[in-house]
Amino acid sequence: MARKTQRAEALANNAAPARTNDVRDVDDLVCILDVDGSLRESPPMSDDEALRALRLMMLSRAIDDRAIKLNRTGSIGIYSPVDGQEATVVGSCWALDPHRDWLVPAYREQPALVRHGLPLASLFAGYLGRFGAARIPDGVNMLPRQVSVGAQLPHAAGLAWGLRLQAKDGVVMVYLGEGATSEGDFHEACNLAGVMAAPLVLVIQNNGWAISTPYNRQTAAATLASRASGYGIAGSLVDGNDLFAVYQAARDAVARARGGGGATLIEARTYRMGFHNTTDNPRQYRELAQEDAARTKDPIARLQRFLGARGAFDDEVAARLQESIAREIDAALEEAMSAEKPGLDDVFDNVYAEPPARVRMEWESMRDFAGGEPDDGATP
Repeated sequence: MARKTQRAEALANNAAPARTNDVRDVDDLVCILDVDGSLRESPPMSDDEALRALRLMMLSRAIDDRAIKLNRTGSIGIYSPVDGQEATVVGSCWALDPHRDWLVPAYREQPALVRHGLPLASLFAGYLGRFGAARIPDGVNMLPRQVSVGAQLPHAAGLAWGLRLQAKDGVVMVYLGEGATSEGDFHEACNLAGVMAAPLVLVIQNNGWAISTPYNRQTAAATLASRASGYGIAGSLVDGNDLFAVYQAARDAVARARGGGGATLIEARTYRMGFHNTTDNPRQYRELAQEDAARTKDPIARLQRFLGARGAFDDEVAARLQESIAREIDAALEEAMSAEKPGLDDVFDNVYAEPPARVRMEWESMRDFAGGEPDDGATP
């Protein structure tokens, strides 16, 4: 009874604050940086900050290139590249404070993971199957990558609600693709976040394709951002290939959430220039001309044009960045590859505190199949 009373008091003391109700016209696509590198309005970043963001975007594409090669040589399994979506991922995560905010990824947010504190070697270790080295370090505020579509959304909403109940000023940013908006988890997470005024920022990477399903077959809604009003949360629609537009929307959403104004749904219109993952062949469902058209809106080239016109980027700077990025990736891969390979028991570790009988049977079956004893002689 006392426990129920304490819980009631806690909920009463953390009653949902009045929401700002400042949902903008979400049919208006916000763009600050045009394809040719010219500005429509003042940028929300300094040139130095934009250059640092550009390096992270270039690092992301270099990670893609290396990971795809590793996949093709059989060194790693399935990989989902960020190619074409770098401005959406980098611009949004740039608004977070890694020391107090939380990141909840799906499976295509590699540069956000790195910026938020995950060592690059740990990122590669995960793809290489080195479970121990892939562990998220203590003090790094993020959840593991989630491949199951939409399953991370209720976790993110609960995490954000928990921060508010604890009277912490942290914000949670969760990523999803447009395909995940058709999942029940999306509705449940948005509804809970709206009711509880949770400090949650949902970033929809609308890249045009839910694997092979085009956007116009995914929903009849004109925009996904317009769904925000149905949950009583703020919403915005931005050019996802424009680093500045994404960053400005994310910065405003984080400030709103931190100030008690509740959740925000950001739809970033971008394009998946490559395949969905390394098992996919986009030639089977879309025309090459579409990809060629998307390349003309490349978010990295767009930012390079802008910085080049301001004297902050040229061939010499590009070469220096590419060289430092290559060294960083080489060092991270060397460290990841030298990490210990998992044993039989590692497959079952960190799943259950007390494994149920079914899991114990699976573990014993795997041990018998491998023809050996467990690593430490103990059952899971």
